[in-house]
Amino acid sequence: MSTRTKIVIGGVVVGLLLMTVIPFWAALLVVLGVPAVAYLMLDPGQRRRLRRASRKELGR
Repeated sequence: MSTRTKIVIGGVVVGLLLMTVIPFWAALLVVLGVPAVAYLMLDPGQRRRLRRASRKELGR
């Protein structure tokens, strides 16, 4: 099983658990908020490099 598949499966499991424990809007806020906060924590050079990289290069 590839790393990307493991991440997707983990994300689905976490999403389902969140939706059973907290309301839908709060789960949606967590699912969308965590990646947004992680992106904003990068310094400008890292953000530029991330924008330039294609999706295939991100998995390397």
